Amino acid sequence: MKIRCLIVDDETLSQDVIASYIKDFPVVELVRKCSNAIEALEALQEEDIQLIFLDIKMPTLSGINMLKSIPAPPCVIFTTAYAQHALEGFELNAVDYLLKPFSFERFTQAVNKARHKIELEAVAASGKRAGKEPDFFTVRADKKLHKLNFEEVTYFNSIGDYLKIFMKNGKVIITSETLKSIEESLPSHLFLRIHKSYIVAVRSILYIEGNQLFIEGAALPIGLTYKEQLIGRFDARR
Repeated sequence: MKIRCLIVDDETLSQDVIASYIKDFPVVELVRKCSNAIEALEALQEEDIQLIFLDIKMPTLSGINMLKSIPAPPCVIFTTAYAQHALEGFELNAVDYLLKPFSFERFTQAVNKARHKIELEAVAASGKRAGKEPDFFTVRADKKLHKLNFEEVTYFNSIGDYLKIFMKNGKVIITSETLKSIEESLPSHLFLRIHKSYIVAVRSILYIEGNQLFIEGAALPIGLTYKEQLIGRFDARR
């Protein structure tokens, strides 16, 4: 699957850097370069685009305002020299935020996040067309795309830049995906966030004691901001 992308940046040098990175990333296809948001909006009307590399500070219309004006935007990776816009960018559901100048390694991380989200959306869309919701999700690890059934997962643990996925069979899959991106692909009736670093499969919960949640073989911490929701959900199950 090729990811068709757009570069939107008013600096030619920045366009060229991103374009050179894309050439070394065969899954991404550069469709067009745009020097401002107006050109980009026109391109979106004419082309099928799955991903935008979007600068923020541009004349006439900023990248932030451009994104706000699109009813159903494709995936967006912000590329900017201004770190102060990061929070607003993520509030608009940007996949990632690349602070110039960024390395090819950092670019690769961002594109992998976007690819994961695009693949999940494609799976969900195919499931809806078939009249049913998917019972699995995909994750990239060890240079492979793994298909994991929801019922096979016990819990997720985010540690630094990595995410551990603990399976019922004892296997642990380690990926660079973020807990937030994974959470978006999980059905809320099957999984529950219990801590900033943990998501647990509801069916795996054995009992709660104090600020800990117990599943078979593990005791997981409960974050204070998640405890009330967890208790309510746990009681509802009983």
